[in-house]
Amino acid sequence: MNITKGNNPGLRVHYRLKETIVTIGAACEEHIEVAKETIRSQRELLEAYIQKDPFFKVTLEPYDVPESAPHIVRRMADACRAVGIGPMGAVAGTIAWMAVEAMLEAGARYAFVDNGGDIALLTERPLVLGIYAGEASIQDLALEVQPCDEILGICTSSATVGPSISFGTADAALVVSRNVSLADAAATALGNAVVDETGVENALDAVREVDGIQGALVVKGDKLAVWGELPRVVRAKMKPDLITQG
Repeated sequence: MNITKGNNPGLRVHYRLKETIVTIGAACEEHIEVAKETIRSQRELLEAYIQKDPFFKVTLEPYDVPESAPHIVRRMADACRAVGIGPMGAVAGTIAWMAVEAMLEAGARYAFVDNGGDIALLTERPLVLGIYAGEASIQDLALEVQPCDEILGICTSSATVGPSISFGTADAALVVSRNVSLADAAATALGNAVVDETGVENALDAVREVDGIQGALVVKGDKLAVWGELPRVVRAKMKPDLITQG
């Protein structure tokens, strides 16, 4: 995914810290720096926890963590447990979410963090988010996001684009939720459920009954399936140079 256009473009900064590769958007440099510092501090907490509990990083099954675990760890574990996957399935969305939360606390009213297609955002004006579906026949789709003063998560998983682990074959599996960790985890679960083009509609069963999910969309080849309440789906030319990647 990428944020292709909007009436309030502001600043857009590419930032990399180890495996975390993000695009940060904000109206001023101060809020950009707040996001960077939050990403650094939350990664440190996560890395320290993994050193003590390395199984957290490698398990592909839901995993219980103690109440004493850092907030980032508990958010990841809780979200992934809700959809039946391992806790690292929500790492990108959780980092993006916590960064935008910090920007909001610093006074931001326009802010986004795109962590490799897992996006947390708030905006005063409409934004258009392009959906990148690799070599799928269906191209140039986007979501038109209306102004929102609460953080919104729009997260995408793919078996054909990017480095994420997927056990399915989706070109794009997208989930929308106010809980950005859950959006990330559910996008992973949704992508895992897409076996072939004939099962695209049925794959949505993986997220239909999960509390907190607003809507979902799947692209596989020449098939498209949509469920729930999504921002309006529109046509928008994909801009490859805006895709967050290493």
